[in-house]
Amino acid sequence: MTYSEIIASQLKVKPSQVEATIGLLDEGNTVPFIARYRKEMTGTLDDEQVRIVADEVTRLRAIDERRTAILKSIEEQGKLTDELKASIESAQTLTALEDLYAPYKPKRRTRAMVAREKGLQGLADIILGQLITDRSIEDIVSEAYLNEQVSCVEEALQGARDIVAETISDNALVRQSTREKALKFAKLTAEKIEDAPDEKRVYESYYSFEGRVDRLQPHQILALNRGEKDGVLKVRINIDERDWRSSIYDEFQEDLFSPFSDQLTLSIMDAAERLLLPSIERDVRRELSEKADSHAINVFATNLRSLLSLPPLTGQIVLGIDPGVRTGCKVAVVDPTGKLLDTGTIYPHQPKNDWDGSLAILEEMINRHHVTLVTIGNGTASRETEKLVAELTRNAPSVKYLIVNEAGASVYSASSLARQEFPDLDVSIRGAVSIARRAQDPLAELVKIDPKSIGVGLYQHDVDQTALSHSLDGVVESVVNSVGVDVNTASAALLTHVSGVGPKLASSIVAYRDTNGAFLSREDLNKVSGLGPKAFEQAAGFLRIRDGKNPLDSSAIHPESYVIAEALLSHAGLSTSSTLEERKSALDYLVKNTSLDKLAVELGCGVPTLEDILEQLVRPGRDPRTDAPAPILRSDVMKMEDLLTGMTLMGTVRNVVDFGAFVDIGVKQDGLLHKSQIPFGTLLKVGDIINIEILAIDQERGRISLGWIKE
Repeated sequence: MTYSEIIASQLKVKPSQVEATIGLLDEGNTVPFIARYRKEMTGTLDDEQVRIVADEVTRLRAIDERRTAILKSIEEQGKLTDELKASIESAQTLTALEDLYAPYKPKRRTRAMVAREKGLQGLADIILGQLITDRSIEDIVSEAYLNEQVSCVEEALQGARDIVAETISDNALVRQSTREKALKFAKLTAEKIEDAPDEKRVYESYYSFEGRVDRLQPHQILALNRGEKDGVLKVRINIDERDWRSSIYDEFQEDLFSPFSDQLTLSIMDAAERLLLPSIERDVRRELSEKADSHAINVFATNLRSLLSLPPLTGQIVLGIDPGVRTGCKVAVVDPTGKLLDTGTIYPHQPKNDWDGSLAILEEMINRHHVTLVTIGNGTASRETEKLVAELTRNAPSVKYLIVNEAGASVYSASSLARQEFPDLDVSIRGAVSIARRAQDPLAELVKIDPKSIGVGLYQHDVDQTALSHSLDGVVESVVNSVGVDVNTASAALLTHVSGVGPKLASSIVAYRDTNGAFLSREDLNKVSGLGPKAFEQAAGFLRIRDGKNPLDSSAIHPESYVIAEALLSHAGLSTSSTLEERKSALDYLVKNTSLDKLAVELGCGVPTLEDILEQLVRPGRDPRTDAPAPILRSDVMKMEDLLTGMTLMGTVRNVVDFGAFVDIGVKQDGLLHKSQIPFGTLLKVGDIINIEILAIDQERGRISLGWIKE
């Protein structure tokens, strides 16, 4: 099968769609550009499907590169038979390829190599072939296999058994069969290493643990791996003897009529215990870890997408508070565009306990800057700080407050980007600025932070970091380009993720803007140093220019389609300067009275492109984040003591994990909505606003159990 056919069967689409997508990728087009502006060529594959094609074709090409290298290596050894070549060429996975290559792969000096050097390969072949003869083993060995390097019969037999054991262990069918059975029926066991430190008993659930490998949950595998890495747990894979024996006996069987029957039996035991089972155990552990990693990465990516897609709270003058105890709470005020207006520090908590003074400072800042929203980071002392803000907002009905996830704020505040933005600010004050801006535009602020530092993952520091970064970078790129970026206000950090731009070009765009003023049209982008025709093609449709020379520049219509858009407007008796109200009524009438297929032919474009242009002419540059529910703004504070079993509340989903979702209900501790409480088929995401019921409260352990309320 071709790459296109293999990937098409995965995605359940036509091979021609995949083939066109691969061609576009090979030409240097980005995933967002292909998904948005080449729909006719791909058959309207979406962003996620195009990304899967990109990843899969890279994986398949890597397999083929390895295949070529293996064939070359075996051929150079003079051992490539037609049958072996056919097997290698038909192998579909890297594991299958490596199994076939195992007997020919250059190894460190092994016992079998030493035995071959002593001339014992022929004796090994006799054992493998189970020679039937009336002669004694001693006569056969003494006659042909004793020499200066082999002094006795037992030494010769041991060397031959070493060769046979390696041959059995390296057999591709034996390895494949044993691995398949192990992945189905083997048991994983874990036990605590005696005297290993685990003061908080983090791994207590696994001190004496056993489970079939095919039934282990991803979070269990990740926890076991971490416990082993921390030196607390000893983890083993136990493969049933009948499983590995049957795999070997399918290929190598003793013949009771052969005098070498016992020698093969000894070789099989040695092959299994010394070579095969340890190798298969590593394979099983690796496959389990890869699956768990993939699951954890998908959970993180899904949560990150939801977090980045939270709706912006536009038009708000925000006072951000980064809570602290000993060093005080850092305060920053930003205007609706995110520009810093004021900073300060208050000390409402121990050791100073200046509650009244802190209230006075905040009240003065709020009144002076006409603040409409206070944001509080959810770290240390956040709920204590919330009490202060709640007292303040009770007397100021126009001011609300919001607890925001401050994960990564400290990473940002110490970064080179933060130093460039605020060279004269203390690191801790920069964190308060970030907390203030997160409510105004979560996406614009969070892209400044390494995605791994945004706390919506599951064991994110234990999984494959390369795969994690690749996945999260793809999520950021996808969300940024689906929203679009105002080229005249965006930071270099945000521009970096625009299709076709990257860090260097993003800095050039900002430098040009700083020197020459705002861009007046998309065409002006061509004046930026380093931004050539290809980069313009990839980026232009995702860069917005508000109130510029051409009204179309504020939309997601690509400049290459301006002629089509203008012709469409002309068909409806409109122009680019027509108001949105005029466009809507005229274009609605046109669509109702004209076939889209016919109109597309007249305009020289495909129907998908025409539909996108129609959408953008009516709602230019629409922000898809506005479809999500707005965050809950609060004006008072609750404590765990205020909660009662059976109480119903609205909450915000903060994190989605394998066993349920953590929900912010306005008290210090997020409640757990266990997966058993979530209706079948309901997919929760970060930022969802849901109605919940208090099922149980554990004051001592700070745990709240939640139940689902049907709407």
